[in-house]
Amino acid sequence: MHPNKSAETQVNDDAASEALDLVAIGSPLLDVLAATQDEVLDRLGLVKGSMTLIDLAQANAVQEILDAPRFVSGGSVANSAVGLAELGGRAGFIGAVADDEVGHTYVENLRAAGVAFDPVYSAVSQRDSLGTGRCMVLISEDAERTMGTYLGAASTLTVGEVPTSFVQRAAIVLLEGYLWDVDKAKEAMRHAASTAHDADGSVALSLSDSFCVERHQREFLDLLVDDIDILLGNEEEITMLFGASTYRGALDAAAETGLLVVMTRGALGSVVLTAHGPEEVAAAPVEKVVDTTGAGDLFAAGLLYGLTHGLDPIESARLGGVCAAEVISHMGARPESDLRALASAAGLLVP
Repeated sequence: MHPNKSAETQVNDDAASEALDLVAIGSPLLDVLAATQDEVLDRLGLVKGSMTLIDLAQANAVQEILDAPRFVSGGSVANSAVGLAELGGRAGFIGAVADDEVGHTYVENLRAAGVAFDPVYSAVSQRDSLGTGRCMVLISEDAERTMGTYLGAASTLTVGEVPTSFVQRAAIVLLEGYLWDVDKAKEAMRHAASTAHDADGSVALSLSDSFCVERHQREFLDLLVDDIDILLGNEEEITMLFGASTYRGALDAAAETGLLVVMTRGALGSVVLTAHGPEEVAAAPVEKVVDTTGAGDLFAAGLLYGLTHGLDPIESARLGGVCAAEVISHMGARPESDLRALASAAGLLVP
């Protein structure tokens, strides 16, 4: 595809009128995964369990010291789109990659997973030799993951590169909190939210990371007023967002928004805020936690699939837990088992 092709003409012609359950807007990143030790994280200046933005030189430096890294196309909400597609849903993705080998491989990988993706090949990324973004995912012995993210071309997404007709086809548009670090991308996501609402769609926000919430707390709270219908985050993220000091205080503050708020709590499962108050949902069993990368992403996949296929929020959260349990049982943020089969075994498979 030519880099200057307009966003409106990037949607596949043969499926241009097909309704989509989900369109996710986020950072297309090549995940570089490797096992590590805490002392390596300290030497690299990375905060364990968090995401830190790094430049290309830092990314290359990290990669040079990794032992037998694994390369997987990733990105937070892109992982959610893949999970939803593997459950049998219809998912699309919007994001910017470079017109390079890594970018082309990423596109092929996402499409092969069943996600509709006609990428933005940014002229800015070509001019400035940014390259396709990547995320260094370092997995500690306790299965905690620490990320150093080079956004690269992903940081160049603009309003004009969000295809309106594509967004209008979505029942739910999912926005990635990580991408809020980029001013032009903020405008693009606000535009997508407005477009979705005009087409009677819903908008979900994934808070992504506690450090991301710390950087953008005020703006995220402002988004909850008119732009967001569904809020997804873990206990730490949601507690920080509302400036609460306790888990219960965070739930009380979240309830005042009137939104569908879903809080994940790791091994404790999740909490869904409904009109009847908070409902706790037990975690799905997992034999051994290997790598927590993608747990929240796949939880979102199951939750949003359920919400767009007739499950109530509690059942949808259960399905989210099933998907999260699968992904934390192995290395990497993409499913390796049949999610539909797992959903069926849990009594949560819907047509």
